[in-house]
Amino acid sequence: MKSLPIRIAPSMLAADFSKLAQQISEAEKGGADLIHCDVMDGLFVPNLTFGPEIIRTLRKVTDVPLDVHLMIVKPELSIQAYADAGAAIITIHQEASVHLHRTLTEIRRMGIQAGVSLNPSTPVSTIEPVLEKIDLLLIMTVNPGFGGQQFIEACLRKVEEAHALRERSGLGFSIEVDGGIEPATIGRVARAGADTFVAGTAVFHGAIAKNIQSLREATQKERF
Repeated sequence: MKSLPIRIAPSMLAADFSKLAQQISEAEKGGADLIHCDVMDGLFVPNLTFGPEIIRTLRKVTDVPLDVHLMIVKPELSIQAYADAGAAIITIHQEASVHLHRTLTEIRRMGIQAGVSLNPSTPVSTIEPVLEKIDLLLIMTVNPGFGGQQFIEACLRKVEEAHALRERSGLGFSIEVDGGIEPATIGRVARAGADTFVAGTAVFHGAIAKNIQSLREATQKERF
């Protein structure tokens, strides 16, 4: 199977919310492929962020697809609200969804791409039964809940396992990584088989468009 195109997904969690529209616009001009939206409920992870109304607002100020990552308990109760708000991708956690197959099926029924996320300690093998229901596999390379954490090196092996699983299955789902992604780490993660990269601090601290370009260039040095 051919490698999928590289996609850079700036995480709005690291943006300056006092000038959010301006920074999202700069990210769009800089070539952002997705805007990553971390939804946290203070229960599944120890932080609280935002809900569907912020997603709806973002949808009004950018044409870049919104990559909505639900770090919440009982995500099946909220997917309709985020679909209605304008999400292009809705990713739920394997650890948070008791009826994972059903919920992924429902996301796709709404015309939204469906993703599954795995915490650092959750094996890739746990999502094999639902592979045909996903468009994206998100591998957390930090423990979810806070931005600015250091990349967990052991997660590189999980990215390699996910890539091998995709090759064996012949399916075309994206492999996304989130956590500690910067020019110093992104090349190795790309080499391991990832194609979609969430970056917060590495994008929004400094010159946004230049930062996105630096990340994209770093992926090309060690890509499959």
